[in-house]
Amino acid sequence: MSDIPADQPAPVEHPKSAPEDRAERGPLDESEANAVRPYVDLGGVKILPRPDLRVRLEVEEGGKRVVAVALDFQESSLQVQPFAAPRSSGLWHEIREQIAAQIAKQGGSVTPLTGPFGPELRAELPPAAGAQGPRIARFIGVDGPRWFLRGVISGTAAVDASAAAPIEELFRSIVVVRGSTPMPPRDLIPLHVPPSAQATPPAQNA
Repeated sequence: MSDIPADQPAPVEHPKSAPEDRAERGPLDESEANAVRPYVDLGGVKILPRPDLRVRLEVEEGGKRVVAVALDFQESSLQVQPFAAPRSSGLWHEIREQIAAQIAKQGGSVTPLTGPFGPELRAELPPAAGAQGPRIARFIGVDGPRWFLRGVISGTAAVDASAAAPIEELFRSIVVVRGSTPMPPRDLIPLHVPPSAQATPPAQNA
């Protein structure tokens, strides 16, 4: 007997969206990563350190929960969030539609594109307070084994192809740690301050 009420449509299962070489070039699942590499452990993701890379943890307003990791590198920024996902289907196709609708409500616009990770969105967002002209951002996403990794590229890499290459490689170098704890799809995989930095709170953005 189905758990879906008779008057409700069955949920649509979308195929996974990921580069064909994801398991070799990333973003990687923890089971696919080289365990001896000196990753920075942030819970749901591991980051490979590199010169001039600044890692910021974004914390939700009024709480202490880390909701995103921001990586500042070469005049660009990459914000990443890992989410739990179904084993056999993907989230990115549906989430792209929701992002586009949300940006439209904010007075912005999006252009669907195909990039190195597959389908993505180029967004023109309303200018920040005191700024002139729209803000440009690229929304990218990859469906992995039981997880989905979303990225938002801003700064020079959002508008310059040559500047985008190192940021795209940074996204590929991320390792997602899904863990074995049961989680509903779309739940944020918990993020935390790296153990070595517990005594020094990281920079926080609400």
